[in-house]
Amino acid sequence: MRHHRFLTGMRIASAGLALAVLAGSCAQNRRSEAVTIKGSDTMVILGQRWAESYMKAHPGATIQVTGGGSGTGIAALINGTTDICQASRPMKGDEKAQAAQRNGQPPVETVVARDGLAIYVAESNPVQALTLAQLKGIYTGAITNWKEVGGSDAPIITYGRENNSGTYVFFKEHVLANADFAAGVQTLPGTAAVVNAVAADAKGIGYGGAAYAKGVRECAVKADEAGAPMLPSKENVLSGAYPLSRALYFYTAKAPAGTIGEFITFVLSPEGQSLASEVGYFPVQ
Repeated sequence: MRHHRFLTGMRIASAGLALAVLAGSCAQNRRSEAVTIKGSDTMVILGQRWAESYMKAHPGATIQVTGGGSGTGIAALINGTTDICQASRPMKGDEKAQAAQRNGQPPVETVVARDGLAIYVAESNPVQALTLAQLKGIYTGAITNWKEVGGSDAPIITYGRENNSGTYVFFKEHVLANADFAAGVQTLPGTAAVVNAVAADAKGIGYGGAAYAKGVRECAVKADEAGAPMLPSKENVLSGAYPLSRALYFYTAKAPAGTIGEFITFVLSPEGQSLASEVGYFPVQ
């Protein structure tokens, strides 16, 4: 009888140990859940900073951030190969429809920061401000010499982004009014490459996120000839006074939950928004 009770006790203890191991394994899996973030090159340094800070506070979490452009991130969200898409432009209607068809519901949009699309010129360039019409002329090929916009007698060398970039799409829509870029615009894979090209070219001009403006000068932008020249400062971007102010987005296939939801909550928290300001972007409000 005592032997039977001993064996029964052993079975209960063994079962309890197995359940404890299983529970511990499940808890470990929850703690080590990996979140993938893909998309905007403009946002990649911001996404990485958010991820680093979040993982430091949550040692079991893994947040993987890669760029490739907003279009690449949106395609990854549609085909289910990323948890979060970073985009420097809103998703288009057909993109949302594709995502909804695949996932059974529309994607969820979250504005996570704000940015001013800056116009970069070399530090030695004497031109201090350009109107939106002048920028359109430069990038469509109607204006080809700096003297036409108050600068030196020298050809304008234009640099821009590849067409899967949200920054490219934003510039095409808001500056070119959907006209075509001139054939001579040199397209580069990433904002950092545009900045580096302009920094090394006294005749160059480029565009991209304000956070990347290192080694170049931001040229002020005027809505029209009568408008005041505006730089992409925090005040001008948050008030909308800067003509090329824009929102930066996270997209998820469904309502964020689990680690994804916790991470986005952190991004929108005062700490997360403070990190956005430190990197060179602007808070949501």
